[in-house]
Amino acid sequence: MKILVLGSGAREHAIVKALIRTGTPAAEIVCAPGNAGIAQDVTCVPLNANDPAAVTTYATVEKFELCIIGPEAPLVAGVSDALRAAGIPVFGPSQKAAALEGSKSFAKEIMAAADVPTGMAHECSTMEEVEAALDDFGAPYVVKADGLAAGKGVIVTSDRKAALEHAAKFIDMGILVEEFLDGEEVSLFFLADGKNVVPLTPAQDFKRAYDHDEGPNTGGMGAYSPLPWLPAGFVEEVQRTVAQPTIDELARLGEPFVGLLYCGLIVTKRGIRVIEFNARFGDPETQVVLRRLITPLAGLLRAAATGNLETAPDPIFTDEVAITVVLASEGYPDKAAPNRPIHGLHHAAAVEGVEVCHAATVQDGDHLVATGGRVLSVVAIGKNFEHARKHAYEAIGHIKLEGSHYRKDIAKKVAN
Repeated sequence: MKILVLGSGAREHAIVKALIRTGTPAAEIVCAPGNAGIAQDVTCVPLNANDPAAVTTYATVEKFELCIIGPEAPLVAGVSDALRAAGIPVFGPSQKAAALEGSKSFAKEIMAAADVPTGMAHECSTMEEVEAALDDFGAPYVVKADGLAAGKGVIVTSDRKAALEHAAKFIDMGILVEEFLDGEEVSLFFLADGKNVVPLTPAQDFKRAYDHDEGPNTGGMGAYSPLPWLPAGFVEEVQRTVAQPTIDELARLGEPFVGLLYCGLIVTKRGIRVIEFNARFGDPETQVVLRRLITPLAGLLRAAATGNLETAPDPIFTDEVAITVVLASEGYPDKAAPNRPIHGLHHAAAVEGVEVCHAATVQDGDHLVATGGRVLSVVAIGKNFEHARKHAYEAIGHIKLEGSHYRKDIAKKVAN
């Protein structure tokens, strides 16, 4: 099966590695545009993944049998719609269905119609409305940009001034001020074919930049899976009360959701609540979820893309533990330092149970260069959390990138 993967981050590298690991020959996979690390595994082509016409022309000429859309930007740009119109199976929702991620207010409307449990929220279009909403809910304040903000559109703070500054930064796209929900966060992915949903395995990510959940929000600094502390029946409850009703409501509206429904959840004293939806694989959770997958990934995604999840096998995951630690450039997430050389990757990849997923790297002659932001995800698998953490941190210790930083506490609590 010829497969085209769109994207250039660690999530796409993890998808490529999982496809190969579960049985797809590397020669049948192309990534566009990819990055320096992905290019070591499969062919990469310099294609604008956000251009519906360019992607569709290339996919048609090359006769791809499945297109997997990694990031959110191509979905919001309508790339999946153009590919479907050309008859190419796509794992990724339509432009309108992807508004579940692209618009926080649309997601709230869908949840209200589907009776999906979530927090209360005020939609704000002026700073005066934001101030009133902050006063209504009180601290801690939760302020969200009503649109795509590369994982940096949310702030949770007890500092009212900081909440207002964040709102002012994104006020042009609209703001949601939400009640603060206290509890453990869980990321749970569902494959969706427009009618049915099939769960993958839960993961937990670490959003704050620094240890002990300090510092600004990021796109994610690490993750682990499985979550041994989850109550029995958790996945089934989320499928019944969150994922399936959401898919049903979108189908009722004439916008069937085909692709990956990311449920960002929080386990509160009052039960499970939805924090957010995404319309694609999460990053860095994908790195640990797919690292544990045993079932052939290509078959699962094609079954979803063609509306045949009912006939697909249930995904099977290893009992082993996976964790990922993200290496970020100096200054991330504010202003990341670009174009610095990376060393030690061969030593890192040689550590038992470790693979390195590239996010922001380019090849400059004989040197690998970090282009800024989240540069790499070091993924380790082991028989338990202590084992997986030991290998992940041994591996990341081999990598040299001037000024870089990473969290030292990924999965530390659950390992003790």
